[in-house]
Amino acid sequence: MLAKLYKSYKKNKSRKLATKEILKAPQRNDGVVNVYRSKDKNVGDYYCAPQLYFPEICNEPLDIFDFHNPSTSKVQNFISKVNHNALIIGGGGLLNRGSFERQLKLFEELSEKNKKMVIWGAGHNSKSSAEFGKITSYNIDISKYGLVGTRDHSMPGEFVPCASCMHEIFDKNYEPQHEVGIIFHTKTEKNKSLLNKLAEIPHTFNHTNLDEMINFLGDHKHIITNSYHAMYWGMMMNRKVSVIPNSSKFYDFKYQPNFTTFDDCLDDYKNAQEYSGVLEECRELNINFAKKVKEYLS
Repeated sequence: MLAKLYKSYKKNKSRKLATKEILKAPQRNDGVVNVYRSKDKNVGDYYCAPQLYFPEICNEPLDIFDFHNPSTSKVQNFISKVNHNALIIGGGGLLNRGSFERQLKLFEELSEKNKKMVIWGAGHNSKSSAEFGKITSYNIDISKYGLVGTRDHSMPGEFVPCASCMHEIFDKNYEPQHEVGIIFHTKTEKNKSLLNKLAEIPHTFNHTNLDEMINFLGDHKHIITNSYHAMYWGMMMNRKVSVIPNSSKFYDFKYQPNFTTFDDCLDDYKNAQEYSGVLEECRELNINFAKKVKEYLS
């Protein structure tokens, strides 16, 4: 208990320091950093960063959680990187989520100091089931950003799907050998009763490595998942995807999955639709947006 309280104290102290030091500093655009949730234990979070696919624009990552990192060196690095560089923010579910709101509100204030900022492939990610399929606005003022491309098709800003579509792994051909498989979100691993109930169905988790996850997608005709990137990548690979939603993020991709529950998924997964040309469309949208970003930042 004391350890948790101390960690919370340190995070709050780092947050106040970062906010104060960034807002009082003159802002520069010497280089470009990609601010996102650089979490390698979630394969989708890690591979959603534009800097991985467009190094000519940006090749330097910055974890958005370093804003309140208990480590003094990491928060000082965050302050320095933000103060000296233009910002590409995204991808991932950074919007309409309390975990990232203070950082994004801070960035909004920097627009008054001629900070160049781009939102690229981010999307809303509310955990309130009352908002599933009903979100019509973001929790930030997107007019404060120079360019805005979000993975949410019906929302304000340009539709720019997650940049992970650019990964060369999707150029391979995969012939499915099995009917249906499940890709669980990491947090579902704690639900032992659910895992036991579905134990006979081939499954994996979204904290596996990229090769294993894509091979799993490629090996199954139907995918059942509560992971955003399992849905997204499955559709790009022409798989029929059924989703058990745990966030608003699933409801605003251009192509809709078959929505279901873990109780009903084995009965109705065959209702899912296959879409063609999704990979090609997502890549074209990202390539076109990259051209705009490069022109804006230069």
